[in-house]
Amino acid sequence: MATNRSSCGGADFARERKIPLAELSQKSFDSAEQRDTAMRDFFMRHRVELVIDAGYDRIHTAPFLEAFENRIINVHPSLLPEFAGVMNAVEQALDSGVKQTGATVHVVTGELDAGPILLQEAVPILEGDTVETLSQRVHEAEYRILPAGIKLMEARLANSPLIR
Repeated sequence: MATNRSSCGGADFARERKIPLAELSQKSFDSAEQRDTAMRDFFMRHRVELVIDAGYDRIHTAPFLEAFENRIINVHPSLLPEFAGVMNAVEQALDSGVKQTGATVHVVTGELDAGPILLQEAVPILEGDTVETLSQRVHEAEYRILPAGIKLMEARLANSPLIR
């Protein structure tokens, strides 16, 4: 596992289970390219076949994307293509007046939040919702669809030869 936030729940999960963990704070690198090179090398050393950007809040550089082409998925807190490429998608959904938002699992490509969509789940926006209450329901949707998205990608990868 790799993280850019060593205090995240996933990092704690990895530490508790002694799963190999790369802690890659951007502050430790001079550039995004250096960070992504370190992450790519870590993943290749550990023979990672599928990269899951769950809570990863950095944009991958081209060499990283090429190394794991069609093998990176992300979960985004909106019904893409709505509110793509933003960190505050839930707040934007509330401010825009839409009646629903949701969560999307998609394949990561060089175009931010524009890769093929694997799964989506709608979340209604309720009267009186705040960023906090809506975020909680969107996160719950993310937690439901991400495992299913991982299984979809595992099935795809099992049926396609990977020559790396």
